[in-house]
Amino acid sequence: MAAPSSANSENTAVRLASPRGKWILLTTVLGSSMAMLDSTVVNVALPWIGRDLNADLAALQWTLNAYMVTLAGLILLGGALGDRFGRRRIFVLGVVWFAAASLLCGIAPNAAVLIVARALQGIGGALLTPGSLALIQASFHPDDRGRAVGLWSGFGGIGAAIGPFLGGWLVDGPGWRWVFLLNVPLAVLCVPVAVRHVPESADPRAHGRFDVLGAALGALCLALVTYALIEAGQRSAVLLTVIAVAGLAAGVGFVFVERRRPDPMMPLEIFSSRQFTAVNLVTLCVYAAFGGFFFLAAVQLQVVSGYSALGAGTALLPVTVLMLLLSARSGELGERIGPRIPLTVGPLVCALGLLLMLRVGPHASYVTDVLPALLVLGLGMVTLVAPLTATVLASVDTEHAGIASGVNNAAARAASLLAVAALPLLTGMGSEAYRSADAFGSAFRRAMPLCAGVLVVGAVLAYATVRRPVPECRQAQCHTHCCVTAPPLEGGTEDAAPPRK
Repeated sequence: MAAPSSANSENTAVRLASPRGKWILLTTVLGSSMAMLDSTVVNVALPWIGRDLNADLAALQWTLNAYMVTLAGLILLGGALGDRFGRRRIFVLGVVWFAAASLLCGIAPNAAVLIVARALQGIGGALLTPGSLALIQASFHPDDRGRAVGLWSGFGGIGAAIGPFLGGWLVDGPGWRWVFLLNVPLAVLCVPVAVRHVPESADPRAHGRFDVLGAALGALCLALVTYALIEAGQRSAVLLTVIAVAGLAAGVGFVFVERRRPDPMMPLEIFSSRQFTAVNLVTLCVYAAFGGFFFLAAVQLQVVSGYSALGAGTALLPVTVLMLLLSARSGELGERIGPRIPLTVGPLVCALGLLLMLRVGPHASYVTDVLPALLVLGLGMVTLVAPLTATVLASVDTEHAGIASGVNNAAARAASLLAVAALPLLTGMGSEAYRSADAFGSAFRRAMPLCAGVLVVGAVLAYATVRRPVPECRQAQCHTHCCVTAPPLEGGTEDAAPPRK
């Protein structure tokens, strides 16, 4: 994003205390909350979706992964579209798209339609997710921008924290379809406010052709590899081998395109920083484990332990509440002692939490079995997430901070979707396992040590590779963060392009 070059541009920027500033904050929180809520509430609804649509486990995996494939593959392109064509315009388009896809999810007559609708939802999420933060940075006066970002991340964190509870209440009450239909009234409120009160802005330096080919190859790679993992054992081994090889070829093609393009979606030179590469490897490990855990835990609590959807959703609240309350303090601690210790200790504490989940079986007591594991897991996530983001930003030049954060966010989502695809295969979970308490419970007990082992690998990588950043490095702006599927997105430079009247 471009920086204002004169005092006049600052005079046209919006002040946070003004009525317009409050409207801008409201619409950006509403928009980002739509995507954040979906990332936490759908897991709780999976058993009910399966029963209502007579879907097998593979269809439930795709219900999560179809969304993640398009979101992870297109989120960098979504940010670039906003810079070029106007951040408000792309944000509003994303909200409308997301709501329309949510409506299609809510009325889906079968699993196939639901999966297609979830993929469309991911496209909307890729448009609105980077746009909400970009609008704040572009609209507010520089003196108010830091506080506005803090309020945006804090209110968004509250939305993420109530997501599992809200999802469980909706599933047990009006039904799982309202998990998706809820986005429609949110969009109806968000869009008029954005059109009326949010100033348009764009980056005058944005030029060149969009990297559509790179985005398509990245998404195709994720989709084909995911398909091969989910369908393993259900389809011909030869066919799945061909699909997996095609997916890897698409990944190689993505790297080739990004290396050759003058204006790539993901400039590969940022990986010349050894620390940036190392931190992204740590990200892949920890978010693969988190993605696998949150996919299985909500189902385990309902199918094996006998919890209602509301009970399962409420049971998971301690993780997000701890992140809401303590993530800012964790970031401050990481600044004082450096990221190496938090990024080493955090995954180890999370691994202990996952191993404690082995006590969660039939008729599990929440106070003695579930809560201790989730408290330990939450403390581990608090320890590592804020320092992880700060280290990503500190590992590259300031001008690449925004793209570095986007790459890290996309890497986390890709790791999560691959874990959701691979864990049932690795644990021998059959296509109807979620209908059987014994079958699912056995697979869950095999999955938790696997996830814990991946976290230990992440801790070892962090200890061996992460170093303290230089004092003058870029600091994270999002101090409060509760999303369990990916680290927070951060903007580019501290100054954003002035709003257009």
